[in-house]
Amino acid sequence: MCNRARMDGEPETLWGSASKLFIERPRDNRFNPRELRPKSRNYIIREQGGERAWDVMTWDVTGGKAPWPMTNVRNLALPQWRKLAEKPENRCLVPLTEFCEFTPEKHDLEDGKPPLKGEMWFSVPSQPVFAVAGFWQTTAEGNGFTMVTCDPNSLVSPIHPNAMITILDPDDIETWLRGSYDDVVRLQKPFDPDKMTVRGPVFPTRRKER
Repeated sequence: MCNRARMDGEPETLWGSASKLFIERPRDNRFNPRELRPKSRNYIIREQGGERAWDVMTWDVTGGKAPWPMTNVRNLALPQWRKLAEKPENRCLVPLTEFCEFTPEKHDLEDGKPPLKGEMWFSVPSQPVFAVAGFWQTTAEGNGFTMVTCDPNSLVSPIHPNAMITILDPDDIETWLRGSYDDVVRLQKPFDPDKMTVRGPVFPTRRKER
């Protein structure tokens, strides 16, 4: 499941959004949207009062109420997720430049250290920044978001056979943010693997790539 991703950039006019933030940009060393990890704070795009702009939220839609950070959701028929999926005001876009899945097997790097899993990084060459379907809500710990997952495509499934994040075609952005619940469910599908690339495995803690 995707718990690691990157967004190499700053807020700008993507997918009809204004180059502004709904809330003030955090000013501390813990805010690093270029490296998305569970419970980190990251940029998302949403609509409010008829305006589409950027926001900063924590990558955990339950605000710490679950046993682990709720970074990905899939079954939109469950009541707690359907109530978000039904409301356009609770939908958002998560802009990414690439996302990571770990290899299912561990690799012996022949460096005298224990074998470890490698990082496989997926991207969309035709979209340097691509949109992932997401939801957000206000929690006791502040605003939190999650990414919506779906069945994996043929590029992702050898690495992660259970799911992948729901990448949206640019033509589907308006539908995701403003469409009906049924529209949202129809968009919950694997992205075209021919439009994606993958690199890896990489082992950043060992400074090694294969």
